[in-house]
Amino acid sequence: MERKPVMSIKIEMNGPSVHMKGENAEVLMIPFKGSVESDIFTGIVEPCGVDTQIVNAAGVRHMSARYMLTGKDGQGTEAHIYIENNGWFSEAAGPVPFRTVPAFYTDSSLLAPYLHRNQFVAEGVDREDGFYIEIYEIGH
Repeated sequence: MERKPVMSIKIEMNGPSVHMKGENAEVLMIPFKGSVESDIFTGIVEPCGVDTQIVNAAGVRHMSARYMLTGKDGQGTEAHIYIENNGWFSEAAGPVPFRTVPAFYTDSSLLAPYLHRNQFVAEGVDREDGFYIEIYEIGH
């Protein structure tokens, strides 16, 4: 049985990346925007999203993506969802698909109990039609 994501977020690069390499770390900041369609939320990724990746001296990569979704919840009510997605990879390049742990904050009274009380995992997946973040529920 194939599992269905709670949300599928299509990511689009939104301008040039910023890169810094120092003695103890390398930092890459990647701006992005996008769109999301799901049973619980439909809307856009605001064009202020950023994926910050830091590779430390030991070669461990920490990825922290922060972005705001604007759209409508499953009942058609205007809503926002802020997502912070964090992951750590022992290989500097990271696995494909990569997995992260998302945290959610929302102004939707419909979505708040679900997103704030359950546990989720996210996977970054490269598809023929673009790059997606797929979010799956893993427990209560």
